[in-house]
Amino acid sequence: MQYLLLQDVEHLGHSGDIVKNVKPGYARNFLIPQKLVVPADKRTIRLQEKLKEERQKKRLLDKQESEAIAARIEGLTVTKVVKVDHDGHMYGSVSVVDILHLLNEQVQVEIDKKAVQLKHAIKSTGIHAVVIKFKEGVTATFHLKVLSEESHRANNEEQPKATEE
Repeated sequence: MQYLLLQDVEHLGHSGDIVKNVKPGYARNFLIPQKLVVPADKRTIRLQEKLKEERQKKRLLDKQESEAIAARIEGLTVTKVVKVDHDGHMYGSVSVVDILHLLNEQVQVEIDKKAVQLKHAIKSTGIHAVVIKFKEGVTATFHLKVLSEESHRANNEEQPKATEE
């Protein structure tokens, strides 16, 4: 059976698309009750044109917004201070939620946690490249510097303190 997408559905399509390869149970139990699709017939074809126009406008806005946020994040270095044991192993890890919190704190950017492309939590100190995938295929890469408390304290002590004369 064919369905007309009323909204964007991840891994299925964008609003206004007609999709054919939808499992019946997925459509019956999720897509139709959530009002994400309607069965495609002659009268929904007229609705499809309207949805495609709206989707095109939304696509342009999403792309502009994504590029603006990506420009703010691209090449940025964000620092996270963590506790380590005497062998240098971290207690815990730096997860996607921690990364989102750091970005929100330091750059004032709200990002969906699905956008952060991190295969697994970061469990070692050092500099790590983190990729963020925004809407409409826009990506940005920034560096996450994970420092131990001791090395962070040492770096702050090495910097000369400003004195007034």
